Amino acid sequence: MMWLITGGAGYIGAHVVAAMRAAGERVVVLDDLTAGRSDRLPADVPVVRGSVLDRELLGRVLAEHEVAGVVHLAARKQVAESVEQPIRYYEENVHGLAVLLDAVAAAGVRALVFSSSAAVYGMPDVDLVTEDTPCQPMNPYGETKLAGEWLVRAAGRTHGIATACLRYFNVAGAARPELADTGVSNIVPMFFDRVTTGRTPLVFGDDYPTPDGTCVRDYIHVSDLADAHLAAARWLADRPAPGDLTVNVGTGHGVSVREMAELVAEVTGHGGPVAEVAPRRPGDPARVVASAELIAKELGWSARHDVREMVTSAWRGWQHHRGPTG
Repeated sequence: MMWLITGGAGYIGAHVVAAMRAAGERVVVLDDLTAGRSDRLPADVPVVRGSVLDRELLGRVLAEHEVAGVVHLAARKQVAESVEQPIRYYEENVHGLAVLLDAVAAAGVRALVFSSSAAVYGMPDVDLVTEDTPCQPMNPYGETKLAGEWLVRAAGRTHGIATACLRYFNVAGAARPELADTGVSNIVPMFFDRVTTGRTPLVFGDDYPTPDGTCVRDYIHVSDLADAHLAAARWLADRPAPGDLTVNVGTGHGVSVREMAELVAEVTGHGGPVAEVAPRRPGDPARVVASAELIAKELGWSARHDVREMVTSAWRGWQHHRGPTG
């Protein structure tokens, strides 16, 4: 079957394209290329430049490519930016999804994977976050992802669309250097950016109730995340009737920010101080680690890559795109 992958030229999207193609799936990409790069994609993958806000374009793409399923990754995703521009985030992340779902329903598409986020949970006070942990997002980005889940499920029930919502945690690494994250908004490239410009990585707060005082997070290799999207897509395609699946995509293992800084120093050969402590950032929870039991049970998926592989592969990608000095 043919899958439309929105945001397929982005960091995560390009890995999803690679995973689905390697598994023999046919794909077409829709991306406005504001953050995506078409050179991440194989030359024979059709790429349509445009937005999910363009209802006419969506209808044409779904019809012309005989799309049977959609993997929806296109969204704005920066927490700080969402606080500064909440209207823009609701417009693109929620209204854009509504436009897409309208086109999907009209075209008779029967499967949709929604790329959600652990941001829907907010600051959970639990050792492991399960899918039953209450959702209390703390910023407009997380709110738009939770509202997106509600919208996906409602449209699925009404229009007979089988849906899956993937709540994933902190993404790092690269399958190949050319597919690496080229931004500096996630923790690993943020550390790389400081190391390669002669600055010490910043750790925001060291007085949290954790073993070393720094925040603990669950990190997932982007290749594992792409495989989770593939597993969800195939779960939907194999279903005889519409239904919904909502699962965490994580490892179940926490890594502290200081541990990550130490690993980055080791992998990059950075000889200066490992980390500089800065004041806490408002709203940072002490610990957010996923329970990955449900996704293992329902999809047979589990993470294969450890945190060292994430940092090592990300560093190769950083050097590929920016050179050894950044």
